This record gives sequence, structure tokens and C-alpha cells, in this order.
Amino acid sequence: MRFFLTIFFCVFLSFLSFSQGLMDPKNNTTRQDTLRGSITAERSWWDLNYYHLDISVNPEKKYIEGSNLVYYTVLNSNNVLQIDLQEPLELLMAKQEGEKLEIQKEGNAYFITLKKDQILGSLEKIKLFYKGNPREAVNAPWDGGISWEKDDNGNHFIASSCQGLGASVWWPNKDHMYDEVDSMKISVNVPKGLTNVSNGRLLEIEEKLDSNTFHWYVNNPINNYGVNINIGDYVSFSEVYNGEKGNLDLDYFVLSYNIDKAKEHFKEVPKMLDAFEHWFGPYPFYDDGYKIVQTPYLGMEHQSSITYGNKFMKGYLGRDLSRTGWGMKFDYIIIHESGHEWFANNITYKDIADMWIHEGFTTYSENLYLDYHYGKQASSEYVIGTRRGISNTKTIIGKYDVNREGSGDMYSKGANLLHTIRAICGDDEKWRNILRGLNKEFYHKTVTTKEIENYISKSMNVDLSKVFNQYLRDVRIPIFEYEINEGELKYRWSNVIPGFDMPLDIILDNKSIKLFPVIDWKYQKTIEGNLEINKNYYVDYNEL
Repeated sequence: MRFFLTIFFCVFLSFLSFSQGLMDPKNNTTRQDTLRGSITAERSWWDLNYYHLDISVNPEKKYIEGSNLVYYTVLNSNNVLQIDLQEPLELLMAKQEGEKLEIQKEGNAYFITLKKDQILGSLEKIKLFYKGNPREAVNAPWDGGISWEKDDNGNHFIASSCQGLGASVWWPNKDHMYDEVDSMKISVNVPKGLTNVSNGRLLEIEEKLDSNTFHWYVNNPINNYGVNINIGDYVSFSEVYNGEKGNLDLDYFVLSYNIDKAKEHFKEVPKMLDAFEHWFGPYPFYDDGYKIVQTPYLGMEHQSSITYGNKFMKGYLGRDLSRTGWGMKFDYIIIHESGHEWFANNITYKDIADMWIHEGFTTYSENLYLDYHYGKQASSEYVIGTRRGISNTKTIIGKYDVNREGSGDMYSKGANLLHTIRAICGDDEKWRNILRGLNKEFYHKTVTTKEIENYISKSMNVDLSKVFNQYLRDVRIPIFEYEINEGELKYRWSNVIPGFDMPLDIILDNKSIKLFPVIDWKYQKTIEGNLEINKNYYVDYNEL
């Protein structure tokens, strides 16, 4: 009897979960995944304009409390607004025009019922109050939250990191990437002796009896996870970079005992800007400046406030990810995280399923840095060398509307996809103009993969849809099959999606030849000799 009751209870719970929308067994997603990852009805009707995040951080208690003042424009009539804040933090209260509002909590989503009529086109504001002990980072920045650490002198060393996890892990906001706030103020109160560094420019330091409040202002659109706090015993130094749009302020914040190492090591920053402004166009946030801030974790692309923890070493913590030697020519974190200023902070994915737009282009920026300073061969050898880390077991585009990113292959495979497209293009100046054009066309915008695909195809005047589908939405690597027999070359693509038609450069008898393979066999008169594949194409080959 007990056995049958247990079975009945489990079946009942499964039915209840399904009927209430708590779990979608087909897609292995929950109601919370949908609330976090989709543009819900309670999000879509209002457009973000401005935040003022005003908080106090208590390092001893690992505690945050404060408020977020939200300005928004009404796009459609509605009276329920979704704000996100992750447990164990608690949204205490929401006010509009001095009136306390009703709040319904569903997991990490708070649904606030507004009393005032929301008139189409009107500018409104709501103030959110919260407190609590935010989630402590487990393995920042990959498994993020707040890192509560101590430096070598025993001083508090604190930093936020939250990509994927969501900014709502430490402050209340509209936690979906499709809608970036146009500008924001960040006010952070910390105990005397500590400094907070956030995004944008420092407006003022408000001195109090036992604490100081650091007021920062961001003058550009910023994505949620790009907002950060960094608290420590910081000292700073500065320089000015003469860039494409004039003078760009470069500010560096490091722990007090690292100042001499940083002054030498960060000489790489102007070299990075030389390369990236050449390839991608002007740095996207001149009026907010550029900062590097030392943190207790490896690094993150926080907008205009790049966080750095690579221990003042070349490579990735002293290692060359490509195993070619070229990866030791630069500090991985300075180059990679700064590349995100163009691809992540300027051009931002709407849905994390398209995270390859951030990571693929930015991993590709590493070899473009090498290209600019060391030449095209160095660039090619580096990106080809990173292929050994590609697993090809899962697609690099994730699941939409549920906050699911794709495979970690999005880094190196995404970079090699772009390197392959450069080879297809065959014109380096045209390719450079495409990369610069992307940053101009989608300047300070959120995008989809399809928009990026269409822009590149149109700019190259080549239909690359099958190429993108093969590398982004399939796990197989194309195989070029061929045979040379009695002066005839027989060739085709295999291991590919239907209709795959990517052109390919080969070298035969020391002559470069462009072929246009498809799935069916093609034949071409040729001469006997050794055939070599242009290694810049990310493909396999098989001589029959």
C-alpha cells in the first residue's frame, strides 16, 4: 500500500508541476527559466531610460542595502511591471509618486502593480528598495555573484561578476539583455579606507564620518551584466590616448602594492587600442573613458571598467592557449576583455543563446591584435592553434527565451568561423571595413545572430547562410573529399548540412585555385600533383 501511495504522489506532483507551468518536460526548462529569459508581457510594455543605483556595502557582514530609481517610457498600456532580484536578496518596497505599491513575488521575479495610469509615451519612474546578503561567487567570473576576498595586506577586496547569472544577483533591475538602460548613476557607500570603482566617470566622492560614497556616471547605454562594483585598497594612475575620436582617458586602478608592476605591464593598453581601432573602428565609449580595475578573479568585460586578475603575466595566467608561442606576445585578459568593448558592450546580444556574438568575435580579436602588430602569418597560426580546444559536441547557439547559452566552443570555434569567412572574402581591406561597419551599423544596439549574419552576407555579396548554419547550428566539421585521377580532380563536401556550398581555396602544383564544392561530386580538369587545403578554412579533408 505504501508503494502505491508513493507512486500516486509522484505522479500527482509531476502532473501538478506540468499543469502549473513549473516544468516543461520536453525542453527541460522551468517557469523561472522563462521569467528570466523571455520578454514577458510585464517587461515588453516599458522601455528603460535611466537607473540610479544607490547602495551601501558592508564588507564585514557581506551585506548590501539600498535602492534603485528607475526611469522608463511607456510603450503600451499596462499596470504590472516585472523587476528581477535573486534570493537571498529581498525587495522590500516599491514606490511610485510616494505611494507604496503592491508586490507579488514569484521566485526571483517581482510583479509590481502600479496605481497610476500608464499613458502611452509618458516618462515615469519607480523606486525600488532592497537589502540582504547577495549570492557569494563560487568560481568567478564563470559562476559569479559577489567575491568577498582579502588582499595580501588583509584589506577587503570585493568585486561583482554576473554574466549569464544576471545582474539581479546583486541589484534589482529589468534583468533581460534586450533592453539596455540609456544611462545610469552608480552610488556606492563603503567604509573609510576603501575605494569603489564602477563604470563611467567619477562625479564626486561624498565624505561621511566613517565611510565614503563614490558617485559614478555612465553616459552611454549599458547592459545589465556590464554594471559593476569593485572595492579595495586601490591606487590609480592615468594617461591619455590619442585615438580616432580624439583624446581618450585611460585610468588604471590596482592594489597599492602593485602600482609599479602595473605601470610597466599596462603599457600594452595603447597597443591594444591601436589594433582594435584599426580593425573595429573608434573605441565605443570615449565620453565614459576606459579603465582597468584589478579584481580578485581573472577578469570580465564590464563596460568602460574592464576587470583584471591575470597577475601581470603574458598569456592566460602565463599559458599560451594556442600552443604556438604567439599567445605569449600579449596579456590575454587585457586583449580579450578589452575586445569586448566592441563586441559585447557596443554590440550586445538580445538573448544569451547568441552569446557567440560576444565570445566568438572577441576571441577572434586576439589574432587580429597579432595581425596588426606581428603580421598575418602570426594571426593565422594563433587562431588555427586554438582549434585543438574545440570539442564539437554541442552547438554554439543555445536555447532561446530561457537564458541558456550554447557550447563553450563559441570562443575558439566562433573565432575560426570568422577566420574562415575572412578567407572566403579574400580581401583584407574589405574584411576590415565589414568589421568596422558592424560596429557602426549596430552602434550601442542589441542584436540577434540573424542580423549579424545578414549584414556580413550582404556586405560580402555572398550568401553565407549555409556556412553560418553549419558552424553555429550543427556540430559537424565539413570534410572536403577529393581524388585526382588521370588529370581529373573529383571533389565534394561531406559531413555537412543539406545545401552546404562553401567555396574553398586549395593549392595544387604550387598554384592557388578557388573551388566551389557542393554535396554532389564535381569534376575539373587538372594536373597530377599534391593538393593542399588552405589551412585558414576550418575544415577536414579526405583523399580517396
